Amino acid sequence: MPIRINLLAEAQIAEDLRRRDPVKRAIFFGALLVALALVWSSSLQLAVMISKSELGRVQATIDARTDACQKAMASQRKVNDARAKLELLQHLSGSRFLQGNFMNALQQLKLNEVQLMRVRMDQSFSKLAATPNKTNDTHVVLGQPAMVAEKIHVTLDARDTSAHPGDQINQFKETIASQTYFKSNLNQTNDVQLAGLPTVQAGPDGKPSVQFTVEWNLPQQNR
Repeated sequence: MPIRINLLAEAQIAEDLRRRDPVKRAIFFGALLVALALVWSSSLQLAVMISKSELGRVQATIDARTDACQKAMASQRKVNDARAKLELLQHLSGSRFLQGNFMNALQQLKLNEVQLMRVRMDQSFSKLAATPNKTNDTHVVLGQPAMVAEKIHVTLDARDTSAHPGDQINQFKETIASQTYFKSNLNQTNDVQLAGLPTVQAGPDGKPSVQFTVEWNLPQQNR
């Protein structure tokens, strides 16, 4: 039987060992990992770019809606201010002092021997500063907005032409105090007062009369 000798056996073994070298395999796997890392990094960059684009779109939408919201809030504030002013005007219109009612009440004063000579009304307004809310140990005390205080002083000049001039002065004061309209505007600290001393005068027919003046303050109104 012939004997075969492989003269390249050592070279083949060396080549096989070279191919199976762990360093080369490590380099191969390392290169593969680097390639995979590059692919993954590229995918991340692409995802970041897509996210930035989406973020920009969402931010633009938010900015547009924020601007619209601010305009809507500004419009709402204007509407609220207009409503508040309208309510104040309606309150002022409903609670303002009416000269006609006052004059009508004067007409209802029935004293035949007392002649009303002159009516004077001094009406003044003063500004009241706003007061802020205050907090104490238990609750919050609400403040008040700025208001205007209305003060009205009434003066009536009259003449007593009765048989005994001067006797009707107190009766005239009581008549005013008992009249429905004036009664609602008078109290213990705000009654009809005699202003100055009555004066005796002679009429055209020579008959004496007493001229006197009464006055009082209407309740202060804060508007």
